[in-house]
Amino acid sequence: MTDYRYLIVGGGMVADSAARGIREIDADGSIGIISEDVDRPYARPALSKKLWTDPDFSWDDKVDLHTEETGAEFVLGTVVTSIDRDGKTVTTADGGTFGYQQLLIATGGHPRGLPGLEPSDRVLDYRSAADYRKLRGFADAGAHVVVVGGGYIGTEIASGVVQNGARVTLVDPDEVVGGNMFPDGLAAAFQQRFLDHGVELRLGRRVASGAEHDDGVTLTLDDGSVVEADAVVAGLGIEPATELAAAAGLTVNDGIVVSSTLVTDDPAVFAAGDVAEYPDRILGTRRVEHVDNAQQQGRQAGRNLADADETYDHTPMFYSDVFDVGYEAVGQVTTSLRTVEDWQEPNTTGVVYYLDDDELVRGVLLWNVWDKTDEARKVLAEAHALTPDMLPGRITP
Repeated sequence: MTDYRYLIVGGGMVADSAARGIREIDADGSIGIISEDVDRPYARPALSKKLWTDPDFSWDDKVDLHTEETGAEFVLGTVVTSIDRDGKTVTTADGGTFGYQQLLIATGGHPRGLPGLEPSDRVLDYRSAADYRKLRGFADAGAHVVVVGGGYIGTEIASGVVQNGARVTLVDPDEVVGGNMFPDGLAAAFQQRFLDHGVELRLGRRVASGAEHDDGVTLTLDDGSVVEADAVVAGLGIEPATELAAAAGLTVNDGIVVSSTLVTDDPAVFAAGDVAEYPDRILGTRRVEHVDNAQQQGRQAGRNLADADETYDHTPMFYSDVFDVGYEAVGQVTTSLRTVEDWQEPNTTGVVYYLDDDELVRGVLLWNVWDKTDEARKVLAEAHALTPDMLPGRITP
């Protein structure tokens, strides 16, 4: 059995940030990272952003996070199957056993799949560097790629791939691309960018079934129409990977429930990242699947593993780059909420506020407006003192 002072289950950006957070407090304690991935921790956003749009964005300099600088030891391509909280050990699928004094669960999530299809060289759930390498091969060959799902990841992938020589079809259950996130005018302008770049849109449609064959993939949509492709990318989001925690008797709701210091029911077990449900100081109990949270929460979890006992008080932002536009946002960005729009240039530069039924701001979208996320957080924190007519002009480019 291999013992570590600190053991991290999961090898993504949370693991990297946690290892660095540990080292801010403890320079010498041993760190182990067990990951299902075959690559060391890397900057996951690059898989759908810069690697497609910046030819100088190299893997070694920009994507690999070089977590080995922390002195952490890696066990890659390995699945943890159980946690023994009494014995303070974890067991892996290959029969390995690893001991810990402090444990961080950073297992992320499982991608939602497509009916009738399993992940393969042609069917990509796009959660790993290996998926990027496969998709890059199809793009470089000018293949026909179908992206299923018009959300955050799906739109980035469709944008990146079509700009790199592939033919792209986007299948989206929304009637307008971005229609579940953006006000009508903005969604229409957003969708037009895909049309202008030659993306074929199959809107208001879902995949009913799929079949893979030797030279491609066949998708049957819910209206009976058929789409033939060389490869398919499922951009349908994730389900948090809470199984290990639940089997170990830890409390699980939408994610693994943690306190403001990111500790679970067990004082020796922490959770962070996509898998953790935590109390946000501004927005209340939530689970966040974005890189800012992975980095900041991971760092705080690492520090607390090393006995810092500090509250995680960061309200994370998220961002996206699609064709020639980009946005940053804090909180809930969904058209299930009422919106107040404040444009400097209509649907090009401005701020959208998202309000609940009590007219409280629950989310702020900064469209081509940069470095204003602290101001957005302030609006959310002061929501009870703000009326809708006070919002225009509150955040300016």
